[in-house]
Amino acid sequence: MIRLLLLSVLCSAASAKYNVVFIVLDDMRPAIASYGDPKALTPHMDSLLKEGFYFNRAYAQQAVCAPSRNSMLTSRRPDTLHLYDFYSYWREFAGNYTTLPQYLKSHGYFTASVGKVFHPGVTSNFTDDYPYSWSTEAYHPPTEEFMHAPVCEDAETGKLVQNLLCPVDVTSQPGHSLPDIESVEKAVDILNNVSEPFFLAVGLHKPHIPFRIPREYLDFHPLWKFYHPDTSYKPYDLPNVAWNPFVDVRGRHDVKKLNVSFPFGPLPKDFRAQIRQYYYASVTYVDALIGKLLKAIEKDNTIVILTGDHGWSLGEHGEWAKYSNFEVALRVPLIIRAPGMQPKTKNRIDQPVELLDIFPTIVDLLELPQVPKCSSKSQDLCTEGESLVPYLRNRGKRNVRKMAFSQYPRPGDYPSEKPNSDKPRLEEIKIMGYSVRNHRFRYTLWVSFDPKNFTRNWDEIHGEELYDHSLDSGENINLASREPLSAIKAHFRRILKEKFSEA
Repeated sequence: MIRLLLLSVLCSAASAKYNVVFIVLDDMRPAIASYGDPKALTPHMDSLLKEGFYFNRAYAQQAVCAPSRNSMLTSRRPDTLHLYDFYSYWREFAGNYTTLPQYLKSHGYFTASVGKVFHPGVTSNFTDDYPYSWSTEAYHPPTEEFMHAPVCEDAETGKLVQNLLCPVDVTSQPGHSLPDIESVEKAVDILNNVSEPFFLAVGLHKPHIPFRIPREYLDFHPLWKFYHPDTSYKPYDLPNVAWNPFVDVRGRHDVKKLNVSFPFGPLPKDFRAQIRQYYYASVTYVDALIGKLLKAIEKDNTIVILTGDHGWSLGEHGEWAKYSNFEVALRVPLIIRAPGMQPKTKNRIDQPVELLDIFPTIVDLLELPQVPKCSSKSQDLCTEGESLVPYLRNRGKRNVRKMAFSQYPRPGDYPSEKPNSDKPRLEEIKIMGYSVRNHRFRYTLWVSFDPKNFTRNWDEIHGEELYDHSLDSGENINLASREPLSAIKAHFRRILKEKFSEA
């Protein structure tokens, strides 16, 4: 039996068509020049994008790290995993669901995790799901332990504090390095020594807060670029339940000193500009690291996929975080470069897609046995997404009607610090916001939710949002109260009920 199993694995490995490098960025909105962001300076991601395809409307299933990554890597929605926070391991809590790397490992691939791929801690069993998902123990850079330590110099006192804005001289930092630098060095070492076939997942922390980056990257983004007129205020017609008070940002030393009123007080104009400056500098920093990684990849036999776990608000609606169902919190870059699949003309795909589509897409690109669609029966291996390969191969496929679905939990109708309305624990959740995005509209419905039995009451509504992106791409005008649009709202409400009642 052992001989047969070994022979099966060796045959699978021998027939493997390509290797895969999967790059996941943290809190990464599509702040990429080739995505159309004029403030971005991202030459290496631009180059990757131009050599492959990019999905202009790719969305996370929940705009917070652990639930999003669990959903993406298992290809199951948060409602299926029953995981909306950081405090449970899906294999013990919901089911022994097969992950993307686990599936590839079972087909003879060497699988390795570098940096933040799964969210570390309880949510991945303190092992990043090793040995299920990975052929070797997941690598975390030694300097990762200092990410949230008081290592930023206070401009007034010179003391080391926990700042949001934290430019540093790398050699003066603990370990004389930074986590993402170490992760890329490790990934390059693996690429230079691994035997094929392999699946290498590289998770980089930036542009996640705090913005602790080499200070020289600020020179690429002068502050004057970010003093543009903005809409850094809570729209008057936005339901309170939809708004997040960015509690983690408020907890930073430099933000505390601003004495911003909770929960709706706006940050000062100068500080708003600085946050944007540091975010874009963080993106340019991580882009430079991606350039080093790309140099080590053999183009002819390696698929490269780059994405983010969710987006991040830069003052839209007065918010400075993720933790919502807004476009800026959910929309992420999704770039796919595959050998023999270069775009002939247009490489932009506008169909709304989801992060849970990545699992079946990689399986399809590797020409492995397809992952079955999930049904009402319990299945260890299945997907709630769909392969995106037909969108890459067939331009006509890009006209089909496809929607992206997301959700976010709240502990109450009004933003609060305790319980934290940005990151409520499971037992604190009382409301769930379900959101659907098609080519034109985003519709979000906030309904009562019972965390004990994971049920929702569609008739007990706490808030409703409707945005028309053909007129309002910033989602600043909530049209939900407009009577002439009641039929559109009813249509999307039916879609949400059908989609999430199945879970």
